[in-house]
Amino acid sequence: MDAVRLIVTSRRALAAGGGVPELLTEVWQAQALAQAIGSRLAVAGPPELRGEALGLTELAGRGCGVLGTPDLGPGELRAAQLTELGEARQCLLYLGGLLGEVGIALVGLACSADDEAMYWQCMEAIDAADESRDRVLEMLRKLADREQALSEREAG
Repeated sequence: MDAVRLIVTSRRALAAGGGVPELLTEVWQAQALAQAIGSRLAVAGPPELRGEALGLTELAGRGCGVLGTPDLGPGELRAAQLTELGEARQCLLYLGGLLGEVGIALVGLACSADDEAMYWQCMEAIDAADESRDRVLEMLRKLADREQALSEREAG
């Protein structure tokens, strides 16, 4: 499945909410998807994005690790359904939005945490989502710089 469709599916599932376990599962799914997209960009994306894409892969993996692997049934792991990235800029715009929403959901979970362990787990996951989003924004900046350089070459 195309990355943007998977991101939209994740955003809808995250917005649908549910209890704490369901929200944590959706946050984990989003981080796993960010990890898969970062990995794909690192291997097959524009060369100027590869370093940031590797960083995204590592940070999103940290976000998954902090939360622990949810109990998913066969075929429920969205990241495993990723077959193509599509246009990098559009994919990154959508992914940045998803990671922002993940951060907001985690803030809500942290504020309502019943125990200190859950609170700190959410704080670590917020940090990973925020840093992942920073990598996405940096990749978007690099794409914009590349597009500007290409248009200047064509005009000049």
